[in-house]
Amino acid sequence: MSIDHTFIAFQGVLAGRYSLDRELGRGGMGIVYLAREVHLDRLVAIKLLPPERAVEGDLRERFLREARLAAKLSHPNIIPIHAVDDVEGFVFFVMSYVDGETLADRVRTRGPLPAGDGTRILREVAWALAYAHGQGLVHRDVKPDNILLESGSGRALVADFGIAAAAGDAGVDGIAGTPEFMSPEQVMGQPMDARSDLYSLGATAFYAFTGRLIFEGKTATEVLAKQVAEAAPPIASLGTPLPRRLGAIIDRCLAKLPAERPANAGVLAEQLAAALEQRREVPAALRSFVKRDGRVDGAGALLGSLGTFVGGVLGAAAFGPWVGFSIIGAGLVLMPLTYLTFAARGLARAGFTQRDLEPAFRAESEIAREERLAANGIASTRGEALLGSVVRISAPVAGVSLLTFLTSFAIFDVNLVFARGSFAQFAGLVAGISMPTFMASAIALTLRMQRRSDVDTEFWGGVWKGRIGRTLFAIAERLAPQRQRSSAMTHRATELSLGLAAEQLFAQLPKESREALAELPDVLRRLQADAAELRQRHDELADALSGAPGADHGAEYDAIRALRDETRAKQVQAIGALETIRLGLLRMHAGVATVESLTTHLGAAADVAADVERLIAARQEVERALRFPREISPTPA
Repeated sequence: MSIDHTFIAFQGVLAGRYSLDRELGRGGMGIVYLAREVHLDRLVAIKLLPPERAVEGDLRERFLREARLAAKLSHPNIIPIHAVDDVEGFVFFVMSYVDGETLADRVRTRGPLPAGDGTRILREVAWALAYAHGQGLVHRDVKPDNILLESGSGRALVADFGIAAAAGDAGVDGIAGTPEFMSPEQVMGQPMDARSDLYSLGATAFYAFTGRLIFEGKTATEVLAKQVAEAAPPIASLGTPLPRRLGAIIDRCLAKLPAERPANAGVLAEQLAAALEQRREVPAALRSFVKRDGRVDGAGALLGSLGTFVGGVLGAAAFGPWVGFSIIGAGLVLMPLTYLTFAARGLARAGFTQRDLEPAFRAESEIAREERLAANGIASTRGEALLGSVVRISAPVAGVSLLTFLTSFAIFDVNLVFARGSFAQFAGLVAGISMPTFMASAIALTLRMQRRSDVDTEFWGGVWKGRIGRTLFAIAERLAPQRQRSSAMTHRATELSLGLAAEQLFAQLPKESREALAELPDVLRRLQADAAELRQRHDELADALSGAPGADHGAEYDAIRALRDETRAKQVQAIGALETIRLGLLRMHAGVATVESLTTHLGAAADVAADVERLIAARQEVERALRFPREISPTPA
C-alpha cells in the first residue's frame, strides 16, 4: 500500500478545521479531496494547488487572486467557494461538495446526451457564464470536466472560474488551458473576452452530444494547430439526431472569429431556451392517428387489398375482365375511403377536429427528420452508393415497365375477346413480367425517397390537411354529432383554440343570428390561417437572425429583423381580432351584446385579415429579393 505523503502533511495542517476523507481526483492544476468541515459538520471539497507549483511565487499569488475573485460569485449554477487560504506553504480553496458526476464522466459512462437533457445543461452553464462575465470574470477553461451534474436534481454547476488558467493547467508553450476546448484566440495568445468561453462551451456541447472531440491529434500542439487553422465540422454532419436550431447554435459557438459567435452568454442562454421549448404535447389519440390509424398501410389494408383482388379475379372469371377491373378499381377507392372515414369518426368523437391534425403531423415530421438524420449518419457510404445506382437504373425501368404492362394488358384483353391465340398468350406473358418489374423498380425508388424524406408522413399529412381530409371529417362529424371534449388540447396554438371556440359558439346561435353573421366563419378561418402562417414565418425569421454574428450585421440583417418584428406585431393583431370575436359571441350568449355590435367587430376583424394578407404577400416579395432563408453574413469591410 503506497503512502500519500501530501495527504498526510496536508491533513496535519488542516487539523481542527477540516478532516480529510479521501482523494476525489487530481489533474495538472490541483488535487481535490473530500473533507468534512469540523465546526459546521458538513461535507466540502478542497482543491489544493500541487505543492511543487505552490513554491512559485507568481503562480501562487495569481492562483489565490483568481480563487478570491471566484469566491465572490453567487449563482445557483456556480459551485460556491467558502474559503481561500495559504497555510504553511499549502495553497487551497474550499468549495461546496456536489454529490454527482462531471459531464465528462456522464458521457464516458452512458454515451452522448439526449437533445433535451443536453440543451438544459448547456443553458444552465450559459446562465452561469453570463453571470460571471457580468462580474468581469472569464472562466478560460470551460470543459466537460469542469461541469458537475448534481445527483437527483440533474442541476449543472460550473467549477474553477478563472482558477485553471491561473494555475497554468495543461499549458503548452506557455499557453494555459485545455487544448481540445481552447478558442483560437486563446491558442494564439491574443486578448480574450467572454466569447472565448462561448467557443469552449460549443466544444463542450459538441462532445456532450456526439461523444467526440471537435479536433484530435497525437500531441497537444497538433490539436492547438487545428483549433486555429481548421473549421469545426458541422455537428449535423456526424449524423447526430439534434433539432436544426440546436445544431445551428452549437455551430455558431464554434466560429473561428469571436464576432461570428453569439454576442454574449446571455444571448446564448436565450437561444438555448428557445431551442429547449418542447413541442406542444400531442395527445395520445392524435399521435396514434398520425402514426397508424390515419394511414391505410396496416394489416387490415393488406387483407382488404387481397380481398379486393380475389373479388376482382372471381368477377373477371364470371363476367369478364372489365368487370373484374371495375371491382378492383372500386374496391381500391371505396375501401380506404370507408376506413379513413371511420378513423376520422373515432377522432371526432374524442373531440378533435381536422385542423388539430396539422400540428400533430408537423411534430411527427420533425421527429422522423431527426431519426432519419441519425440513421443516415450511421449508414455505410457503400450501401448508399449501391442504392443510388439501383435507383438510377430503376427510374427508367419503372416507366418502361408500366407502359409495357398497360399496352400488353390491353392487347391481351382485346385478343381474348376477338382472337384467342398465341399472340394473346405472348401479350399476357409480357404483361405478367412487366408488372413485377414495375413494382420492384417502384420499391427501389420509394426506398431512396424515404431515406431523404418521410414520404409516408408527408403523403398522409397532405391527404388529411387538404380537401380530402376536410371532406372525410365533415362526413365523420355527421356520424358522430355528440362530440366529447378532448382531455388534452395543449397541442393547439392560441389561434386554433380561439378559432374553434368561436366556431362552436357561432354554431350554437339561433338560426337568424347565424344568417345575419354569415360571413363570420370565413373571417375566422382567414384570421386563423393567417395567424398560423405568421407564427411559422416569425419562427423562421427568428432562426435566421439568431444565426447572424453578434457585431456588424449589415443592411440585410436589419431588413429581416424589421420584417420579423412586423410579422410578430401582425400575428398578435390577428390573434387579438380572434379574441374579440370570441368575446363578442360569449356576450351574445349572455344576452349583453347584439348582432349589430358583433357586426362592427367583424368588419374590423376582416380589415385586420386583409391587412395581414397584404403583409404576407409583401413578405414573399421581400424574401425573394433577399433570397431568404439564407444564412446572414456580416457586411464585408
